Amino acid sequence: MRNKKVELLAPAGNAEAFYGAVHAGADAIYLGGNRFGARAYAENFSEDELVDCIRYAHLLGRKVYLTVNTLVKESEFSELYEYLMPYYRAGLDGVIIQDMGVFAFIRDVFPQMELHGSTQMTITGEYGAEFLKKQGACRVVPARELSLEEIRRIKEVTGMEIECFIHGAMCYCYSGQCLFSSILGGRSGNRGRCAQPCRLPYTVGGNRRECYPLSLKDMCTIENIPELIDAGIDSFKIEGRMKKPEYAAGVTAVYRKYIDKYYEKPGEKLSISGEDLHRLSCLYIRSERQNGYYHKHNGKEMVTLNNPAYSGSDEQVLEQIREKYLYKHLTLPVQMKASFLTGTVAKLTLRCDQTEVTVTGETVQEAAKQPITVENISKQLGKLGGSNFHLDGTMDILVSENAFYPLKTMNELRRKGLSLLEQKLITANGFPYTREVQKPFDITGAHNGHMQKQSGFSLYLRTAEQWNGFLRSSFLKKPKEHTSLRIYVDSDLFLTWGDTIAEHLQILKKIPAETVLALPKIIRLLDSRYLKLLEKSIRDNLEAVDGFLISSLEHVGLLQQWHFLQSKKRYGDHSLYLWNCRSIEFWTDYLDGFCLPLELNYAEQRQLVNGILPAEKFLYGRIPMMVTANCVTKTTDHCRREEGFGITELTDRYHKVFPVMRNCTHCYNIIYNSVPFSLHKTAAKWKDSFCCRLEFTTESENETFNVLEYFYGSRTDLPYTEYTTGHEKRGVE
Repeated sequence: MRNKKVELLAPAGNAEAFYGAVHAGADAIYLGGNRFGARAYAENFSEDELVDCIRYAHLLGRKVYLTVNTLVKESEFSELYEYLMPYYRAGLDGVIIQDMGVFAFIRDVFPQMELHGSTQMTITGEYGAEFLKKQGACRVVPARELSLEEIRRIKEVTGMEIECFIHGAMCYCYSGQCLFSSILGGRSGNRGRCAQPCRLPYTVGGNRRECYPLSLKDMCTIENIPELIDAGIDSFKIEGRMKKPEYAAGVTAVYRKYIDKYYEKPGEKLSISGEDLHRLSCLYIRSERQNGYYHKHNGKEMVTLNNPAYSGSDEQVLEQIREKYLYKHLTLPVQMKASFLTGTVAKLTLRCDQTEVTVTGETVQEAAKQPITVENISKQLGKLGGSNFHLDGTMDILVSENAFYPLKTMNELRRKGLSLLEQKLITANGFPYTREVQKPFDITGAHNGHMQKQSGFSLYLRTAEQWNGFLRSSFLKKPKEHTSLRIYVDSDLFLTWGDTIAEHLQILKKIPAETVLALPKIIRLLDSRYLKLLEKSIRDNLEAVDGFLISSLEHVGLLQQWHFLQSKKRYGDHSLYLWNCRSIEFWTDYLDGFCLPLELNYAEQRQLVNGILPAEKFLYGRIPMMVTANCVTKTTDHCRREEGFGITELTDRYHKVFPVMRNCTHCYNIIYNSVPFSLHKTAAKWKDSFCCRLEFTTESENETFNVLEYFYGSRTDLPYTEYTTGHEKRGVE
C-alpha cells in the first residue's frame, strides 16, 4: 500500500454542487469558470464565486482544479490571461488542459500552477504521458479506454500522477477524437458543446431494427476501489459537471465511505452494502451499471442497446442528501478573546485549533454617555453568519467600566481578525493565500511572418486497392514539374508489403515524391509487438522513408524514443489541433508542417498561416467522426478479428449512412461522415499556397483513381454526387 492516499475528485457545475461535494468528503473539486471549459452548458461559476470557492476549499485543506480543456481560437487567446489571473492570484491549485498552445502559455505565464493533461488529449500510453511530463505536466488524465495494466505501465515509466474516471457517464469515442456533433450540427465536443449524437438510435448493416449501438452504460467502480488504488491511480475522478448538486454530493459521500474503509483495513475484502448500491443507482445512472474498460477492451455488455435514458431517481434519497450536505454550510470552530481597555488599542485574538492571530483596532475612549458592555461586545463580535467560522464556547472579554468603542469599528475589527485567521489557516494547510504575476509582453504569440507557400498535393493511401488506384493515376504517370507530391502511406499498408517495401517505395522515388508513414490513429500497449515490427521495417528501409504523419502526442513521444529517426520530417495531422498561433509556436520544435484544423472556418484558418510552419489544407476525404475502442460489429453481431480490416454501416434517423471502418490490427473503429468533404469548387485558390491533401478512407481502387484524375485535371466531371464543405464557411462556436 502506498503512503499517499488516493484523492477523491468530485465535479461541480455550480456553487451548490461545489459545497455539497466538499461537505460530502471530496479531497478536490474540478469545475469550470465562464470561459474555456468543456461543459459550456453547465451553469459554471462567476469570477467572485470561484475565488470564494478556492478560499473555502483551502481553508478546509481541499484543492480546486479549473477546467481549461477546450481548443482556443486565435481571436480568443488574448482573453486567457485576464480570465485566469484572479484565480491564479487566489491560489488555484491546477488547470486541466487540452490545447498545447494553452498549455505552453499557462506554463510560462503562471509558473506556480499545476498543469494537468486532460483526457481530451487522448493519452493512451507511456509515450504521450512522458512527452507531457517533459513539457511540465505533473498529472495526466489518460483515455478512459485504458486497462489497469496500461495505467500501471504509465505510472511505472513516468512516475506522473494519474487521474482516472471511476464513476459517471462514458463517451463512446476516445475523448478528443470526436467530431460527430461538430460536423452534424456545429456543436463541437472540443468546445464543450457536444449534442451527444451517440445517444441517438441507428440501424447497423442490413439490420432494419433500430438500437443504440453508440450509447455506453454509465460507469460505477465502487466495488473495484482496492485494485484501482493498487494499480497506482492517484486521483479518483467522478464525472458529472452537468449533473445536479445531489449527484455530486451523494456519489462523493458513498465513495468517501468506502475509500476510508479500505485504508482502515487494507487487507480485508471491501463489501459494499445493498443500500449504498441502491443509492448510487438512484443518482442519475444511465440504464445499468458497468465498471468501464479496466478489465475489458470493449464489449456488448458495456452498451445500452435498448434504452440510453437515465433511470429514475429516488426523491427520498435526494432529500436525505440535501439535508446532510446541501442545506448546511460547514464552518470551523473559533475561540475569541477581546480586550477593550480605555486608553489602549482594542485587541482581538482568534484561535482555531493550533492557529492563533491577534489584531488591533483604534484606541478605546471613555464613554460620554452609554459605555460598551460584555453583552453588546459579545453580540457584535459573535456575528459570524456568512463567514466560514462559528463560535466555539464563550468569549473571554476584558472591558473597562466606562469604555466606549463604536459598533461599526468593532465590526471592522472582527472582519479583520477573521480575514487574517483565514489567511493563516490556508497557509498552514500548505496553500498560497495570494500569488503575484506580471502581465506577459506577448499575450497571443502571434507572429507577423510571411506565408510559406507550398504548392502541390499530399495523398493519404490506406489500402492496397487505393495504392493500385494511385499507380494508375496521372499523379504517378504524368508528374507535373514544380509541383511537390507527398504520399502518406498508412503503416498497416506499409507492413503488408513485407519484403517488397523497398520495391514499392522506389516507385515514389522516381517521381520524385516524399514518402511519409502515417502511424496508427491510436496506439496502445497491445500494439507493442506491432511497433517492434514497424521499427525494424523502417530501419531496413530507412533511406526510402522521408518522414511521419503525427496524429497524437503518443506519436510524438514514440518518435522521440526512436532516436534513429531524428533527421526525418514530421507533419502534424489535423487531429493534433493547432488552433492558435501559440500552439503553432509550441509545435515548431517538433514539426516540419501541419494540417489546418477541420473545425475552423476559412478566415480562422488564414489567421494561422503566419510563416512559422508550412500549412497543409484538407481538400478531399471523409472526415473521421469518431475513433472508438468499442466495436460496432462486435456489439451488434460478433467479433470478426480473424477477418481483419472491414467496413460496416450505421444509418441514422434521416437515412444518412456512416461507414464504420473496423481496424482489427489495432482493435479500434473509425466512424466516417456519410459524405466526403470536398473543396473542389475552390481548389484553385488553394493550390498555389498550400499542400492540398486528398485523403482516401473507404474508396475502392476505381473510386481512388477517379478522384485523383479529377483533382489532377485529367477529367472534368466530379466523380461523386454528394459532398460537404464542413466548417469551411460556418466554423464552430
